[in-house]
Amino acid sequence: MSLHSAVALRLGGLIAQGKLAPGLILPNEATLGAEFGVSRTALREAIKVLASKGLVDVRRKTGTRITEHARWNMLDPEVLNWMFSRGGIPAGLADLMEVRMLVEPAAARMAAMRASAEDINEIRNSLTQMESATGSLRSSVDADLRFHMAVLQATHNMFMRPFGALIQAALRGSFRLTSSNTDLYRRTLPLHRKVLHAIETGGTHRAQTAMQAVLSQTLHDIEVQSEALSAKRDATKTRRTPKRNN
Repeated sequence: MSLHSAVALRLGGLIAQGKLAPGLILPNEATLGAEFGVSRTALREAIKVLASKGLVDVRRKTGTRITEHARWNMLDPEVLNWMFSRGGIPAGLADLMEVRMLVEPAAARMAAMRASAEDINEIRNSLTQMESATGSLRSSVDADLRFHMAVLQATHNMFMRPFGALIQAALRGSFRLTSSNTDLYRRTLPLHRKVLHAIETGGTHRAQTAMQAVLSQTLHDIEVQSEALSAKRDATKTRRTPKRNN
């Protein structure tokens, strides 16, 4: 990785994860370059990368300002990766689920009409991998992602697979949150199997409904995990807060 790419990665992550808020004006080149330990040339190239993705706005007199989320290129794989690369509740998760609810049930319906024997075999193998991965976070996330990508591929729509590839980082972020609870993860397996069965038998409406059920369960699991994380943070703050003497 080049030096300016490394700087763009660090700055982009800070911005995308909300640690540098929209509207904030970054320090001047000398100060920022010293902070990151890079030359002005490397810093300028990094800023150009961020500007091309819509994360910052560079103006001669006012400096480099972090832009509002609405201006970010949310289909840029690097931007998505920066947003969803950390633990906890990823920013933008609710918006991601809205997109999934729009796209994936329709994709399952299309897959039930168009899936080849090879497509079905890939969906089946990914489900088998999901079932055997219970208890392993990384393996379960990989298998879950493989399943959903296989359904998109089975639509034989030229835009579906690239769409899935664009949001892989975001999907990994949401899967990490929901799959980290083994009990919740196990509950999704029969729902995924219903998707497979509907696609295998050409049940277009059943496939769409089954995928909606998978995503509804995911929404529920996100709420459960979010509440658990919030409770954990509150408990940590309570332990760290010094007691006042009366």
